[in-house]
Amino acid sequence: MKALIYTGPEGLDYIDVPDPALELGDQLIRVALVGICGSDMHAYLGHDSRRPAPLILGHEAAGRIEGGPRDGERVTINPLVTCGVCNACQDGRDNLCPVRQIISMPPREGGFAELVAMPDRNLVAVPDSVPLSKAALAEPIACGWHTARLSLEALLGTRDKALVIGGGAIGLGAALSLKAQGVSEVTIIEPNPTRRAHLIKRCGQTVLSEPLQDTVYDLVIDGVGYAATRATASACVRPGGVIGHIGLGEDTGGLDIRRMTLQEITFIGTYTYTAEDFRQTSQAIFDGRLGPLDWAEIRHLSEGAAAFSDIRNGTVAAPKILLQPATTPERT
Repeated sequence: MKALIYTGPEGLDYIDVPDPALELGDQLIRVALVGICGSDMHAYLGHDSRRPAPLILGHEAAGRIEGGPRDGERVTINPLVTCGVCNACQDGRDNLCPVRQIISMPPREGGFAELVAMPDRNLVAVPDSVPLSKAALAEPIACGWHTARLSLEALLGTRDKALVIGGGAIGLGAALSLKAQGVSEVTIIEPNPTRRAHLIKRCGQTVLSEPLQDTVYDLVIDGVGYAATRATASACVRPGGVIGHIGLGEDTGGLDIRRMTLQEITFIGTYTYTAEDFRQTSQAIFDGRLGPLDWAEIRHLSEGAAAFSDIRNGTVAAPKILLQPATTPERT
């Protein structure tokens, strides 16, 4: 099969590699579309020791099952593989499983390829009426869905106004999820003017370059995770409000601990999503509750190296680039 191989910092080769080996309970999926995630960019730049070269990256995928009783079934992939028996898994917090694995990280190769192997339990069937270009967005949006759900569960009092910091796929997914979960007024902060214009025109979002002065929000989600964005979150959340933190930009700094203590502001760190979050997100996509989801840019997998370079250089307006392995794709 053809695959896009990470070969070292800023190195990606589109080459022939062996088809993936199947373990007991696995399905073979022919990938229709696979998204480029921020974690893929970290690896590409050589900043992720958990993803050593050579490796097939990519974990945001949808496609068709090949072989077996589910042959031909259209599916979206939950890339997080958990044990199912530990306390975290039994408590419905399987994203915290101590032996969790994810495709695109050894020992599991990722989805920037024509084929990928996944356990059957990690596949969600996609209705024929739903394009796979939408189904491939289930994974990044599920991250925002999970953050929105946990944050709203912790929020007491009004929940009318939310601020999302960052207009990439995670931030946009969080904004869409907040609306789907009942928050009426959601604003995104995005400093990049090209992306900001795309979010307004193509995604129908309320987007600002910076927060309005003297405006506070019931809930703030930081989808970036730098000291500066945490400082913004600390300043913009109302007394008694909640900060949901999903960004992994840098490790420390930014939080106004004194204000958070005196104003009883709750801070919640969130990681990926549970299997139930993934199923709920997928169903919200199928039901149309997350909007048209027609804002991703699609390129062929062979153009993956150029796509990574464009993202790094800040020239991509779309919140998400989806790579398409097939030369003659089915309806996307």
